[in-house]
Amino acid sequence: MDPASSDAPQVLHWPNRRLLVQRDDTEVVALDMDALAAGRASEVRFPTPWPRHFGSVTVSPERDAAVFAGVHAVRSVAATGTTRWEVRHGCWYGGCALLHPSFDEYAHDKDHLYADSGSAAVSADGRLVWAHVRAPLDGDEGTEDDQELWVLLDAMDGRVLGRVNTMTVASNSEHTPHLDPTQMGLSVGEGEEGSPALWGRWDGQQLTAAQIGTELVLLAVSPSGRHLLTVDVGQWSLSLHRTEDGALLQELDAQGTVPSHPRSTGEDRVYWDYDAAFIDEDTIVAGTSECDARYGTARHWLVNVHGMTLRGEVSYPFPVSGPARSAGDGAWYTVSKDRIAVHLWKLAGEK
Repeated sequence: MDPASSDAPQVLHWPNRRLLVQRDDTEVVALDMDALAAGRASEVRFPTPWPRHFGSVTVSPERDAAVFAGVHAVRSVAATGTTRWEVRHGCWYGGCALLHPSFDEYAHDKDHLYADSGSAAVSADGRLVWAHVRAPLDGDEGTEDDQELWVLLDAMDGRVLGRVNTMTVASNSEHTPHLDPTQMGLSVGEGEEGSPALWGRWDGQQLTAAQIGTELVLLAVSPSGRHLLTVDVGQWSLSLHRTEDGALLQELDAQGTVPSHPRSTGEDRVYWDYDAAFIDEDTIVAGTSECDARYGTARHWLVNVHGMTLRGEVSYPFPVSGPARSAGDGAWYTVSKDRIAVHLWKLAGEK
């Protein structure tokens, strides 16, 4: 894909499955990374129902569907382009109170191009779709238009299995998957208003959501699923939480712990990225690439989970750009500055 007209590539991962996904305005390409490494054909392409600036996309673990979270609907699309199902919801553009029947209704409206947005994620077993949407859902009666909902959908037919009011006013959101299909994290960006981090659970009958914090962004889940990693919106501290109840266990401040960039004057604040990854239960890789950017070279750091202490800087064979993002199976990835190459990393000595 042409980097100038496409989103940056990303790695989606679940237990025993990793996909490399990239989208432009006309299609989404999903590569099975393990099949690719074994020399087998691995490419699946999904046509898009609307251009990339009108929402986000995720792909199911088996690549049988791409799920688009758009301005007016969540839509599941097969590789043939067939719509498997669609759940319409309230418009994400704040000045619009309509339930749009289709994208065509606002395709050429510049205001809708800059609408707020929700997001969606597919569970680890591929059976559930978690989606953050604006109320009302199509067919709802008595639901306030200004509510936001976290809904659980059947991945096969789009049936609404559960819902909960997030009590948020989102400008955007992002899901953080758990290896347990019945659990999921949701970070909601509210602009200058805050950033609630929620943890959702599905017991087979009811969807519930507990707030972990009001000024946090979820970054990653440990391989066992027992721990969560967050960063505060000011990017001062990495925090380790217990998944069971969201309790804060340890923190690691960037300032005073991470050394200033070698090219800096030492007066600039050092702060964490909005991305990080668990390598294993004992080790995290986290970056300071955003604050390092003015000096050209991104830096990433190994952090001991137990005690949340800094082990040292990651030594790469060549300079990298951007944050460190989770790639599963003890790996993390970076994207080149020109967004053409994806580099997969593991600690030396690891297979």
